[in-house]
Amino acid sequence: MNSEKEAGRTLREIEAEVLAEGQEWMRQRLQQKLQQEADRHGRVFPPRRPAALARQSAADAVVHQRRRR
Repeated sequence: MNSEKEAGRTLREIEAEVLAEGQEWMRQRLQQKLQQEADRHGRVFPPRRPAALARQSAADAVVHQRRRR
């Protein structure tokens, strides 16, 4: 039954399936590598912004909202 179903698939469908599987594998591998690097450094990834920069960004957002009106 599977061979009948697979025989009816186009090359495009097979290619799309394999590409999706490959992308998911790459995403998981990247996640593992990034987590290993973060664990090695003993830091949170992505790094948190310093409080001074966070306040500055909030102030900038208010200014930008005023310009849009």
